[in-house]
Formats: sequence, structure tokens, C-alpha cells
Amino acid sequence: MVASTPTLSGTAPRPNVRDTPPFTQDAELGQVDPQRAEDAGDGLPVTSAPGNANSQAGALKERRPWAHFVAGGLGGMTAATLTSPLDVLKTRLQSTFYQEQLAAARTAKGILAPSQMPVARAAWLHISETGQILAQIPKMEGWRALFKGLGPNLVGVVPARAINFWAYGNGKRVYSNLLFDGRETAGVHLLSAATAGIITGTATNPIWLVKTRLQLDKQTAGLEGKGRQYRNAWDCVRQTFRSEGLRGLYRGLSASYLGVSESTLQWVLYEQAKRSLAHRALDLERSGRTPTFWDRTVEWTGHLTAAGGAKFCAALITYPHEVVRTRLRQAPVDATGRVKYKGLLNCFLTVFREEGMAALYGGLVPHMLRVVPSAAIMFGVYEGVLKGLGESSGV
Repeated sequence: MVASTPTLSGTAPRPNVRDTPPFTQDAELGQVDPQRAEDAGDGLPVTSAPGNANSQAGALKERRPWAHFVAGGLGGMTAATLTSPLDVLKTRLQSTFYQEQLAAARTAKGILAPSQMPVARAAWLHISETGQILAQIPKMEGWRALFKGLGPNLVGVVPARAINFWAYGNGKRVYSNLLFDGRETAGVHLLSAATAGIITGTATNPIWLVKTRLQLDKQTAGLEGKGRQYRNAWDCVRQTFRSEGLRGLYRGLSASYLGVSESTLQWVLYEQAKRSLAHRALDLERSGRTPTFWDRTVEWTGHLTAAGGAKFCAALITYPHEVVRTRLRQAPVDATGRVKYKGLLNCFLTVFREEGMAALYGGLVPHMLRVVPSAAIMFGVYEGVLKGLGESSGV
């Protein structure tokens, strides 16, 4: 038995060294108190003390990079299936075929072009036309037309989302360790999202091109109205390669690279929203007060709202690239039989000059109706699968 050290009257006994929480060792600041490290936020690079090196190495070995691949693929597949009808509608509204049809219908009814209307009236016209086309598709082509292109869409979505989430999730660790001393900052999110977007766009562009052309392929699109132009996805690949070469399968790639700005902005906004939610939960826990109904609501729906809100803001800011990408993949021809759009900038200028600014936002309503819930579903499944696999979405 170890005798206790006598103390002076009125003074508190000195705590036993073994009862004191061990100090953590920080690469920049030396010894750091655990409570201060927690207050500093997620960005503080805290590592184990030298005596815990073995346990830290064991923890690093337990990280599973493939978990992001699996979680992203499952999230993308679920979201794409549930929102497929709106994806078909959005693609058709972005194309020249439906824009010409809508323009002809407006002229017949004596309705001005949206570019000549007040913003509110033009927005209402776009919403009403969107509803009309959505109702006509199953009437004219059957309900299966609402899922046209879903096969290649899933073939594209699963690897695309899997690659994107894998590249982003593991890219955060690489960039944080190489450039930010192990801290997870907005710079880490920005670089990781941009890298993931470029890798994903390059790997999957041919799949999206096939999906777009199948969605625009009407029942009467074949020669003299006798059947469809493409029998299936493989026939679309074969015809595209035969008539346009390998380069034809990468039409719209430049617009896809431009679209990296959207996914990058979405990831940054989502991560910042997640950090705010984490700080809010920590403040609530420290306050010791009983959570209110609003606190419970934020706890259960916070991440879904963050994902949907981030997508809404990013898509609204960068939407014109979606229209340009669809036009480049559609590859319409002019009166001389040559491809109408010669490149990314030319497509932007031609659409703006011939059809007005409103055309660069064609299909915005169904796009927003699709991508916002789709993002919430996808990120929710992603976070849930990661949690089920015992993996973290952080660095």
C-alpha cells in the first residue's frame, strides 16, 4: 500500500498523476491539453503521444479506402433510380428538338419568347411547359419512356459516383497530409473535389453521352419514321464510333470539366454545413440543456438538408454548363449538314445569340426537382453505408 501525501488544512489534495488525462502531442504546438484541442475545432492536427504509436498505426491500418467506393456507388444507384423520370424530362428540355417544339407552340398561341417577358412570367411559363411535357411523355410513348436511358444511366451512375466519392474521400487524406499538416480545411475540400470531378468526368463521359442520346431518341427518330435510331446502348456506341470516331464518344467532355466547378462548390458547401452542424451538436451537449423539438429535427434532418441545400446553390450558379453539355453530346447539324456547335465557347455564344439567355436555363425546373432530392438521398445513403462499415467520412 502506498501512503498518501499529507496536505495542509484548507487546500485541495494534489491529484494522482495516474488520474490526470494524458497530454496529447501536437506537431506544431507541443503538448496540448485534450479539452483545448477539442475546443480548437476539427482543423487542429492532434496526434498520439509517442507511447501510443503502435495503437495509432493500428488505427490507420483499419481505415478502408474501398468503403467510399462502395458507399458512393450505392448512393448513386438509389438516387438515380428514384429520380429517373425527372432526369429524362430535364434532358429533353435542354435539347434543341424540344426547344424548337416549344418555340413553335408559343408562336402558334401568340405567346412571346421567354427572353421578352418579365422574369416572373417567364419562370411561370417554364414551369407550366415542364408540366405539360411531363404529362405528354407517358401518353405518347408509354410509362416506360419515363425511364428511358435508365440502364446506361445506372451503368454510368454507379461507377461515376463510386469513383467520385472514392477519389474525394481518400483525396482529403492525401491533401491534408501533404499540404495542410493533417488538418481538414476548406482548401482540402476544394482540391479533393476538383480532383475527383476531373477523374470522374474523364472516366465516364462515353457512358453519359450514350445516356443522353438514348433519352433524346424518340420512337419516330429512325429513317422515314420507321423505328428508333438506336436499338440499345451498344448500338448507340457502335453508330457513334463508326460515324464520329473515338472523339465522338468524348463530345461534351470540355463542358463536363466546366461542370467540375459545380461538384466542387457542392462539396465545399456540404462540408461547411456538416461542420456547422457538428459544432451546434457539441455546443448543445456542453450546455447540458434538454434538446427541444427543433434540436431533434436538426439532428435527424440536418445532413439531408445540408446535402440538398448545397446541391441547390451549386446547381443554380453553374446550370448553363448543363445545357451546353447536352447540346454538345446531342451534336445537332446545321442546314449544310455539318455539326452545329464547334466547341464549348461556340456553343455558349450560339445558344445565347439564337435563343436568348433563357435557353441556357432550359430544363432548370425539372433539374432542380431531381438533383436536390437526389443529392439528399445519395449523400444520406453514402454516410449511412460508411457508418455501417465502421468508416468515417472525415480525414
